[in-house]
Amino acid sequence: MTARMQSTKPCVFTFLLGHDFSMMSLSSAIEPLRSCNRLQERQTFRWHLASLNGETITAASGIPFATLPVDKVLEETDYLLICGGERVVAPRFERGYLTVLRQAARKRVAIGALSTGTFLLAKSGLLKGYRCTIHWESLAAFSKSWPDIHCTRSLFEIDRNRLTCAGGTAAMDMMLHLIASQFGQQQAHAVASQFHYDRIRTMEEQQRGGAALPNAAPPAVQSAIALMQAHLEEPLTLDEVARHSGVGRRQLERLFAQYAAKTPQRYYLELRLNQAREMLIYSDQSVIDIALSVGFNSTSHFATWFRRLFGLLPSGIRRGRRAKYQ
Repeated sequence: MTARMQSTKPCVFTFLLGHDFSMMSLSSAIEPLRSCNRLQERQTFRWHLASLNGETITAASGIPFATLPVDKVLEETDYLLICGGERVVAPRFERGYLTVLRQAARKRVAIGALSTGTFLLAKSGLLKGYRCTIHWESLAAFSKSWPDIHCTRSLFEIDRNRLTCAGGTAAMDMMLHLIASQFGQQQAHAVASQFHYDRIRTMEEQQRGGAALPNAAPPAVQSAIALMQAHLEEPLTLDEVARHSGVGRRQLERLFAQYAAKTPQRYYLELRLNQAREMLIYSDQSVIDIALSVGFNSTSHFATWFRRLFGLLPSGIRRGRRAKYQ
């Protein structure tokens, strides 16, 4: 917590909007602050929507948002949160955002990120020595790009004056945690109740995204999936997966047919290709490096299977991304 949050003055949050930011993440962060003000019948929190120059920023949904120039509000800001989404910012604006984040750090502002905003914090060098988290879809790309940063699968992470969350409703849990730290759990639960939010999740809780099978799947299937996820770069044989899962090969095939409606080999292949797709979208690694990281020794073999699953080549994903964010 900052000194301002501990005082009677309003605590000021500035949300620095990235291009194609997630409205869900932003709303989940702001609404608990608004509700807390209403329940306390005073302005405990204030907030600004900001951009580099006060330009209109369009959310991923296509809805435009008016903003203030960030340099006009930075001086009074206690928490600066970069809001990401499908992509954090257009490349031509990236340097400006990094400059603002570093400037805020020098002013001892608490700095955080919603969803893919964590990418910018890493690029700015402000996560060195800190724990962080990011949306599960971007985790593999982030970990490959910054292997020395401790990025978890937690819904949110608060490590001293760095706050990151996985986006979506995880932003609400993070804000409710901040409210509880200042005003107690009873106040946080009162705010949560305003949104029919039955249970406030903690930092220890993990993201469940990306799991293709229901929790009701038997332990052998869950174990097999965990093994597959842990061995994407050097895939295990089906016999190895079955043995480590405590069942025979044929039994594992029957279980996958029942719970996944596909063979374990197909499930494993799609798991690898889906991670490759995420890395093509969210990282700048070369196609050959991505292919190798998910167990393909040749780009042609990788491209063939990628096109069969997604209907276009890996290079098509990259071209589409670059065209959108020029």
